[in-house]
Amino acid sequence: MAELEHILQYLEAYLELSDHPDSSTALNGLQVQGPAEVEHLVVAVDASEASIRSAVERGADLLLVHHGLFWGGLTPLTGQLFRRVAPLIRSDVGLCSIHLPLDAHRDVGNCALLAEALGLEVQDSFADYDGVDIGWWGRLAEGVPAHELEGDLREVLGGPVHTIAGGPAKVRRVGVVTGAGAGFLSEAVELGLDAFVTGEAPHHAHFDAMESGIHLFLGGHYATETFGVKALAAHLADRFDLTWEFLDQPTGL
Repeated sequence: MAELEHILQYLEAYLELSDHPDSSTALNGLQVQGPAEVEHLVVAVDASEASIRSAVERGADLLLVHHGLFWGGLTPLTGQLFRRVAPLIRSDVGLCSIHLPLDAHRDVGNCALLAEALGLEVQDSFADYDGVDIGWWGRLAEGVPAHELEGDLREVLGGPVHTIAGGPAKVRRVGVVTGAGAGFLSEAVELGLDAFVTGEAPHHAHFDAMESGIHLFLGGHYATETFGVKALAAHLADRFDLTWEFLDQPTGL
């Protein structure tokens, strides 16, 4: 068991929360107050009604998510948002959200962990977002055909992968930005990467990849972002002597 405040202070320093730009100042950190002490940690990708109800049922003291409750300024606590918040308050369960810092972190971040799972030797960060790099790129020991990397990604994610095969015959240099990272495709091209892995992309990304000479792999927003919350939970559990579990709420998107 550990004091909630100690966990929050550690997260602030370990993930450098204050140094990350994001779309909302309320996006990273404690979003709903919970008990002063934490023993059981539950983690999920999304602060959905289903995840929150399951966390309450499983006796969580703190629910840690990647996609939190607040995304754009002041929002009335009614309707869908009320249905999410009410069970947390009634059951005294805290909610903590960590967005871009959990994509970017070298040790417990979504991007670096997915890159390593694909067998990449991680080289450096890239994908600049307001002065902070979000993604990571690395090298395969030997070049492989695009279809082999697609198969590896499908196995790692446990689901379908959509491939836009616009790159070279052999793939060696690969960039990873999980979730909705297609906006960094041009930076991947500038780096001379052979392939770019992300979760989802808009329609025009097909032509952008084909005309830029790069393979684009789309593994799903949810599937590419399960790595960070699990790794961070294991890290916190070890440091603060907590129990933890992961709630899998796949969306297929």
